[in-house]
Amino acid sequence: MRLSTKGRYGARLMLELALHYGQGPILLKDVAEQQQISEKYLGHLISPLKAAGLINSSRGAHGGYILAKPPHKVTLSEILKAVEGNLTLVECVNAPRVCNRVDSCVTRDIWQYVTMRVTEALESITLQNMVERQRQKQESQFPMYSI
Repeated sequence: MRLSTKGRYGARLMLELALHYGQGPILLKDVAEQQQISEKYLGHLISPLKAAGLINSSRGAHGGYILAKPPHKVTLSEILKAVEGNLTLVECVNAPRVCNRVDSCVTRDIWQYVTMRVTEALESITLQNMVERQRQKQESQFPMYSI
């Protein structure tokens, strides 16, 4: 299983919005600069995230993008499903009709089990968890000296 750039960048876009949660809308160019991602590429991720009800936008002088829900209510699973679509390892896990061996296939059972565990892990991680980890990483990069 390998996430595409959409999934990785979608998570980073949402993390940036979560880092500024409650501070008003954020411009896409600022997200692009902070996350070192092309603004044009991020623009392609906005529509599916809006459609999933994860972000809101506003126009005008003070416009930009904000989270539609608090960071503790948005899971990594929701973000990835919005931008990647189905997260199963193989097609037959969600669409058993694509294979005539589905009832006797041991490997399908394994892929189903692995998909379930990955989904559980992604559902257990919220944007708030990611914000906390990001802040811990930032603090560890700047050692404190005392005299």
